Amino acid sequence: GSGPTCVLGIDLGTTSVKAALVTGTERGLALAQSCSRETQAHIDSLGAAPQGKEQDVQKIIRALNECLAALPQQQLQQVTHIGISGQMHGVVFWKSDKGCRWSESGTGAAFEPDQVSHLVTWQDGRCSPTFLTSLPLPQSHVSLATGFGCATVFWYLKNSPDFLRAYDAAGTIQDYVVAMLCDLKKPLMSVQNAASWGYFNCRNKSWNTDILKKSGFPVHLLPEVGDPGSIAGRTTCAWHGIPKGAKVGIALGDFQCSVYSCLTERTDAVLNISTSAQLTISMPLGFQPPEAPDPSSAVTYFPYFNGDYLAVAASLNGGNVLATFVGMVAQWAQELGFQVQESAIYPRIIQAALAQKHSRLSVHPTIFGERHLPELLASVSSIGASELSLGHVTRALCRGLVENLCSMLPVQHLQDTGVRRILGSGSALARNEVLRQEVERILPFPVVYGKDVDAAVGAAMVM
Repeated sequence: GSGPTCVLGIDLGTTSVKAALVTGTERGLALAQSCSRETQAHIDSLGAAPQGKEQDVQKIIRALNECLAALPQQQLQQVTHIGISGQMHGVVFWKSDKGCRWSESGTGAAFEPDQVSHLVTWQDGRCSPTFLTSLPLPQSHVSLATGFGCATVFWYLKNSPDFLRAYDAAGTIQDYVVAMLCDLKKPLMSVQNAASWGYFNCRNKSWNTDILKKSGFPVHLLPEVGDPGSIAGRTTCAWHGIPKGAKVGIALGDFQCSVYSCLTERTDAVLNISTSAQLTISMPLGFQPPEAPDPSSAVTYFPYFNGDYLAVAASLNGGNVLATFVGMVAQWAQELGFQVQESAIYPRIIQAALAQKHSRLSVHPTIFGERHLPELLASVSSIGASELSLGHVTRALCRGLVENLCSMLPVQHLQDTGVRRILGSGSALARNEVLRQEVERILPFPVVYGKDVDAAVGAAMVM
């Protein structure tokens, strides 16, 4: 019909960038092509080590350019709309008139970051609980946490005010890309990303500017805010062959786009275990979040689309815990004089755990804390001499990850809200049969793994 002929969806993730071309067919939207590249963008945080978590924006955009260069030129030339999602909570700063440099490449015009800071990611830990309690109380349904954009700005304000004076614009990494593509003089941010920054009231869709001004917060850095699904602008150059004038959507949260890519029934719950982990259900139509957050609550209400909300148990502990465990095993082996690649360890520990159907060992795997309990770290209990094998420990660790999510959003609550099945997704769940077994053991619902969660595809579908 009159809809877009070809839509480009982009997701700027924690570890990789993905681009997906989605086309309309008689049966609906279909994925035509996709490409992903690891960014390898993690960089030492000089000002906030060791808690700081930063990424090199140059490397993120390089990975994005490589993705687009790998897609078929003929299809890129048919793109009419671009949807962009990315990691929420984080913040990057730039000079609005010098944020990038455009140049011609083999596949058309491309931009490279110019006067841009590092990206301080959602995983950043520089804002201690003590520091957070020193900040003014937000007028928001979301509790403030380290890694949130506004909290990070407050940290710079206190610890490095000169850093902030070098920039006049800020946003998430996905907001930055939209601003560069459309040459926005002031960044435009969706309600989804604004809520993830803190100090944003979702009911009246506005920043807590009065509260922030009283504390000396540089409110000129706050982006303008619009509804998810709306158009932010049009491309000012023929980007990688995509025609000049293609419509670019306001940047979205990767989490919401991931859910959008697979959630079709309100009776479905989405369980995603990738770097972190989330268990998500739809709230009833017309739901409004409370005026103030419950700091002890493990459930957060995320703005979704068309005024809807998702109830989310968003754990900081997922595949990153398993990766840390694998790294620990590799380090122990090295200390014993053996060189073992981490890529070789992962399948071995899975095989070992598959041979151990049960383990009385109990692992509480919160090595990264949780936003509602930042100082609650991991523990192991019920340690018996007969259950110290790699198989027993891996089995218990996988079970602990699922149990941790269910402690945040209990099975009884899922049943009370009418959940009928679980849509399981995420790289850690896809690669780990032991984790899938524990999901099916603990959650009393049918689990469907065929529905892949894909933020890039979700971002394209929204358009």
